[in-house]
Amino acid sequence: MAERLAAQYGQRVLLVDRRSHIAGNAYDEYNADGILIHRYGPHIFHTNAQRVVDYLSRFTAWRPYRHRVLASVDGMLVPVPINLTTLNRLYSLDLSPEEAEAFLAARAEPIANVRTSEDVVVGKVGRELYEKFFRGYTRKQWGMDPSELDRSVTSRVPVRTTAEDGYFNDEFQCMPLEGYTRMFEKMLAHPNIKVMLNTDFKEIRAEVSFRKLIYTGPIDEYFDHCLGKLPYRSLAFRHETLDQERFQSLAVVNYPSEDVRHTRITEYKYLTGQQHAKTSITYEYPSDEGDPYYPIPRPANAELFKRYEALAEAHPEVTFAGRLGSYRYYNMDQVVAQALSLVERIAEREALKQSA
Repeated sequence: MAERLAAQYGQRVLLVDRRSHIAGNAYDEYNADGILIHRYGPHIFHTNAQRVVDYLSRFTAWRPYRHRVLASVDGMLVPVPINLTTLNRLYSLDLSPEEAEAFLAARAEPIANVRTSEDVVVGKVGRELYEKFFRGYTRKQWGMDPSELDRSVTSRVPVRTTAEDGYFNDEFQCMPLEGYTRMFEKMLAHPNIKVMLNTDFKEIRAEVSFRKLIYTGPIDEYFDHCLGKLPYRSLAFRHETLDQERFQSLAVVNYPSEDVRHTRITEYKYLTGQQHAKTSITYEYPSDEGDPYYPIPRPANAELFKRYEALAEAHPEVTFAGRLGSYRYYNMDQVVAQALSLVERIAEREALKQSA
């Protein structure tokens, strides 16, 4: 949004971030061993939106990358989302796609009123596969049982009866060639944009004059939690560099079992294509403490957000955006699309003229 307001509409923009770096959770950096890692866990870009690709391509070239994930289940590594290979390996079968469809249909438990994440999965694949792949992972990730979570958490997870093992179905699946941080550096390299890092907006609020504020922090924090705190899940990361070329067979391995605390291990060289004698991996540990990453989709939380949204309507000079400002889970491409649309709306409302 800063880049568009500066470059397209000639506005002077101050970008304030309490962290010591730009790029938010997509920030990547070279560690002490010279390996490019994602400090806040893996960020994989995928989209069907050509407009988003065209915009970001102004600031980066791309390297093709098709994301695949394995899960450690019953002492073996099998593809997720569940597909034909998963079923054949788990049950020592040799099913055809048609037989796999019948296999899952026989185990599915039709649920008349699908409300929760548990309902979604049990209705698709039955209770046994739900227990093996979803229940433990979800309990670790969200700190609550899938039966307590809105159906949106698992409704996007596909189940396949072919051997297709790509994690995403999007047409465009690539990684920024030089990394995310470099892409954002180019985006912010405009004379009309000033960046202040290590700065909490609250501390400079009274010292800065502005006609418009775009706020991408937690909406409840902006209003000093006056209606109560909106719940978020966070993550803790354990980064390790190993004196070996590879650690696992692909970028991400999930660990659904509650017997281990981490939810997944990521190996970054698969994402970046970097050649190096060593390799870096990250263990992820979901937590209630720490930076807010995931809005928790439950009806009570949605109601509280609506009350904050009503407060926000009394402040037309502020636009709340992103995951935290909208209290909604967005993929990266959705955030970019939202940003481009919001800028157009702001420009129209404020009668901003396009720069030459």
